[in-house]
Amino acid sequence: MQKPISITAISSISPLGNSLEDAWKSYQNNQHCISEKSFDTERALVAEIPKNTKEHIELLRQSDSKYKSLDDTVLFAIHASRQAIKQANWNGSDNFGINIGSSRGATQLFETYHKDFLKKNKAKTLSSPTTTLGNISSWVAHDLQTQGPEISHSITCSTALHAILNGMAWINSGMCDKFLVGGSEAPLTPFTIAQMQALKIYSKARLNGIKHSGKIYDQDHQSIEASFPCLALDLNKKQNTMVLGEGASIACLEAGKKDHALATIKGVGYATEILEHNISISSDAQCFQKSMQMALGSLSPNDIDVIVMHAPGTIKGDLSEYNAIEKIFCNKIPALTTNKWKIGHTFGASGALSIELAVLMLQYKKFIGIPYLKNQNTPKKIENILVNAVGFGGNAVSILLSK
Repeated sequence: MQKPISITAISSISPLGNSLEDAWKSYQNNQHCISEKSFDTERALVAEIPKNTKEHIELLRQSDSKYKSLDDTVLFAIHASRQAIKQANWNGSDNFGINIGSSRGATQLFETYHKDFLKKNKAKTLSSPTTTLGNISSWVAHDLQTQGPEISHSITCSTALHAILNGMAWINSGMCDKFLVGGSEAPLTPFTIAQMQALKIYSKARLNGIKHSGKIYDQDHQSIEASFPCLALDLNKKQNTMVLGEGASIACLEAGKKDHALATIKGVGYATEILEHNISISSDAQCFQKSMQMALGSLSPNDIDVIVMHAPGTIKGDLSEYNAIEKIFCNKIPALTTNKWKIGHTFGASGALSIELAVLMLQYKKFIGIPYLKNQNTPKKIENILVNAVGFGGNAVSILLSK
């Protein structure tokens, strides 16, 4: 088993709010954060950050002339990072490392700049520097005035958990003793939504008369609000129900088991699957089987109390991960949960928001289940939680947390 790494702080901005307190309060109710949003001539279901949280981001944007040109992915990351290092009592002079990734990066700016280019056949001056993936971590480093290593990367939907792996590797190498890690995503843009719809994995709950939770939605948008538009982990659904959300989640990692730690990382696992096509995953998610087994190490599967699943709300994605869990845990499957029914799929930030959910359950010793699942297994204790994430390309990561 690897050397323990402590999570000494975690902060986020998401449809749940902009603090751990907001997130936990929101998890106490069975209401989702999904609404309908207009994109040019189309409408789609999304999970946006709340209005008051948007106001915080706008104040941040206006606080520095240089910040006015930044994408929401960067501003989300700066906002959450400020709160995280405040919780952990870190200072910029600590020269901690930073690894904040994103699946899509500066989607809003990229689409805006490209639309302008098509009209004028000329790019704007800041179009390149504000859309490069590396500008997330570099702007966070600038804002926090720290001079440790800065890393950005994109490994699709497992991006944030790969950031944790990277931070741990730097700490274990002795090259750094603290690392700020996480993911940021602002994908609620016309082209990004259209890409997911083209893959036929996006929820059509309000568009095609699909029945969800006993309510039917008509063809002309004169419909009742969907009880649960994203049916993540419902293995009996007949349609894909993925919904995109936005947000960022940032954690502070420190070497060793700290007394003030929110949680300890006891094990990590990772694996990549051989693909049949660009977005495929095997029916029993062999990548997840390998990543979970690696994360368990010498720990018995019986010792895992909860698994926070990736479960994006797609038929094949949810079922393949469940099948992988059955393979590893056999007849004693832990309590299963996910937060995507509530906050949507935040792509590169989703793994870190799942870590946040796991940390909160460990802190409060309370299981957060899924309201529309019948006869859901609940844990007798909450001491060890496994968190999963996987993305296009079949790159799975599993992280084992304990208190």
